[in-house]
Amino acid sequence: MASNNGEIEKRLWATADELRANSGLKASEYSTPVLGLIFLRYADYKFNEAEQVLKGKTGSRHDVAKEDYQAGGVLFIPHNSRFSEIIKLPEGSITGQTINDAMKAIEAENSNLKDALPKNYSSIEKTTLVELLKLISSISVDKEGDVFGKIYEYFLSNFASSEGAKGGEFYTPTSLVKLIVEIIEPFHGKIFDPACGSGGMFVQSAHFVENHQKSPDSEISVYGEEKTSDTVRLCKMNLAVHGLEGDIREGNTYYEDLHNSTGKFDFVMANPPFNVDKIDKERLKDDPRFPIGLPKTDNGNYLWIQIFYSALNDTGRAGFVMANSAADARSSEMEIRKKLIENRAVDVVVSIGPNFFYTVTLPCTLWFLDKGKRNTYREDKVLFLDARNIFQQVDRAHREFTPRQIEYLANRVRLYRGETTENKQDSAILLKEKFPEYKYADVAGLCKVATIKEIESQGWSLNPGRYVGIAAGVPDDFDFKERLEELNEELESLNAETKSLEERISEYVGKLLQ
Repeated sequence: MASNNGEIEKRLWATADELRANSGLKASEYSTPVLGLIFLRYADYKFNEAEQVLKGKTGSRHDVAKEDYQAGGVLFIPHNSRFSEIIKLPEGSITGQTINDAMKAIEAENSNLKDALPKNYSSIEKTTLVELLKLISSISVDKEGDVFGKIYEYFLSNFASSEGAKGGEFYTPTSLVKLIVEIIEPFHGKIFDPACGSGGMFVQSAHFVENHQKSPDSEISVYGEEKTSDTVRLCKMNLAVHGLEGDIREGNTYYEDLHNSTGKFDFVMANPPFNVDKIDKERLKDDPRFPIGLPKTDNGNYLWIQIFYSALNDTGRAGFVMANSAADARSSEMEIRKKLIENRAVDVVVSIGPNFFYTVTLPCTLWFLDKGKRNTYREDKVLFLDARNIFQQVDRAHREFTPRQIEYLANRVRLYRGETTENKQDSAILLKEKFPEYKYADVAGLCKVATIKEIESQGWSLNPGRYVGIAAGVPDDFDFKERLEELNEELESLNAETKSLEERISEYVGKLLQ
């Protein structure tokens, strides 16, 4: 892609956001229609490209059937639904209904998009809609056609930021997703995200496969579940603009296992909602997705962890975002964590610093499970990484990982696993500073391989800070706000533990009084 595409994305976003400000629409009312128009332009581009190829083969346009396009993995776009035809219409005749009808016609011809496309364009003023069409029409298409996917991702990220807490429900920052993908290495197989949001895990998995000179279509298949219908639509369009297909279903993962997931998947990736309470555990008592048992605390973290664990096949890997408090949670949650560790499923745990998310400033932890490490030299070990001091400051309130930092962190894991490191992002120099022989070694403040006995001595904690320690000679760059956030997270963890103990005491007293 051309080097100025970053500027193109910024320019497009600035114009689209200005149109929104003048329209009086909220970000949540505006985001899906705009993303839908990007999808429509992409679909038209791919259809036109396929049409030229098919016409060359048949020698006559009239001999080309819908099935010919779909056989090549291309959506069939009816003539009046094509972006290139709509943009030719006189401005006075373009209405919200014009776009609604176009979307309905595309859904009717492509069963995999049934109920997936936005059809609420009548809520946008005609002048704003026309300007949006002109804006999307101005996108310059590169040779590979991947500009649409990148623009879609850029807009998705900015809409998530604009929508605050709601944005966090459908979007995980790309650099965190990329790090998860690089560590679990989904080269080939079935990928599952039971809290799939807008599908970022799937898109980055496909990029990973492409970066290793393979075709995602032939190497991976993706399966997702998401409880919000609007977000399911975002996900399906996101997959489509990246040339992907997936089995994405709408449902509440706590109570509905729509993919019959137990033992089915090679890879699981997710960013679930943290610390959800009031989940009806009575409905989960006989669910095979919770083989280690249900936590007694009123918190969904360890339900999610077991959903990920149980979905893996015998050699499967999982990578997911988790609240820091889960690493040290006590009582019944500790018992579940202990069994996961004793089952030789926990492989890598990574501490992430604050300000990586748009909606919360608190730090988080990445957990990685690997059922395939049993009967290997890693069987009785867990790698702990501290990445809290590795980041690029995006603005005052947000951080991210650079591609080089992502590769560097993933290479630490590759050294631990005895795999070949990568240097596509010139991370070798960073790796050599700490690992001059390109062989894994514990480094204070950075990484530590702990044995199960060591973890047991720490109360089965999976908090990297308990193992990694502090690098010698590191200056104390004390950040009061960051430290206060960390202490608040620790307080929340202790409060949750207190609540759990109170529940157990109440339960025991109740039994004594019977």
